[in-house]
Amino acid sequence: MKIGFLYNVKLVAPSLTDETAQIYAEFDSPETIEGIKKAIESNGHQVHMIEANEEAYNKLKTLKEKSEIDLVFNIAEGIYGEAREAQIPAMLEMLKIPYTGSGPINLAITLDKARTKEILSYYKIPNAKFQVFSNSNEKLNLKLKFPLIVKPLNEGSSKGIMDNCVLRSQEELKNKLNEINNKFNQPAIVEEFLEGREFTVAVLEDLSGPKVLPIIEVKFNELPENMNKIDSYEAKWFYDDPSKGIDPLVCPAEIDKKLENKIKKVALKTFNVLNCKDFSRLDIRLDKNGNPNVIEVNALPGIIPNPDENSRFPRAARVAGIEYNKLIKMVIDSAIKRYKLK
Repeated sequence: MKIGFLYNVKLVAPSLTDETAQIYAEFDSPETIEGIKKAIESNGHQVHMIEANEEAYNKLKTLKEKSEIDLVFNIAEGIYGEAREAQIPAMLEMLKIPYTGSGPINLAITLDKARTKEILSYYKIPNAKFQVFSNSNEKLNLKLKFPLIVKPLNEGSSKGIMDNCVLRSQEELKNKLNEINNKFNQPAIVEEFLEGREFTVAVLEDLSGPKVLPIIEVKFNELPENMNKIDSYEAKWFYDDPSKGIDPLVCPAEIDKKLENKIKKVALKTFNVLNCKDFSRLDIRLDKNGNPNVIEVNALPGIIPNPDENSRFPRAARVAGIEYNKLIKMVIDSAIKRYKLK
């Protein structure tokens, strides 16, 4: 097939001192983009590389008019706005070009943490109690109990979720709300902090439907004692350092069958309720009673090819016996089936 590959390239490496680096945290490195291109080609396809910027629509339109594109493999994060991940799928639907992954409605909703939680709550899928703040002068709902965790409302890849986002007082809350509102120019979401174990769950569709890959537990043993045990920006991009022999991921997770089944049930129900397509990754944390709660839905999950990078979705796939090129093939095959392509 002739496959368009849509992506956003990371121009700056993650940094704790350069705040502009967080802008690019969701994007993919040139090495990752090249690795995915090679994986698509290894399955016999011709690849058209298209960066997901302001020129993407015209490039796609031209390829469509020349019958040079059958399908798009989409990992584009988008560049502006609160629903940026929905931009490329919306363009593709306008041009009637099939594509991999979730659609614009799903991607817009899952990038909004509050809307996602509202839908999960409606379907009785466990998640932490929350409140959205447009500014720091708004009063905290008395039903919310400290400790709390605060995050930007519309970000991914742990952007804005720093170690000091776990709060234990009104003063800390006010200061952090001011920081997020000003730095990210968007509301903040405040949730009751779940103090249990944390897991990440990859869901991959095969020709018979969505399946949960081996569950990963995210461990925080390597973090300094004074740091909060969360998958913060610092933990994800700096303390998770394979070059120093640090690997915070345990896959398959060391859990009993009862908990495993609970996590799988929550993950699959979430995948289906939100109408995810082909592949997604969900972050789940246990509450004080040991019940799994959804804390994040990554409808466009990272798929870094290099095993040394500790990319979570490919790690779960490898443990399931699915090597990288086959993983890419399965995502493409799932889209082919959905669109009834030859």
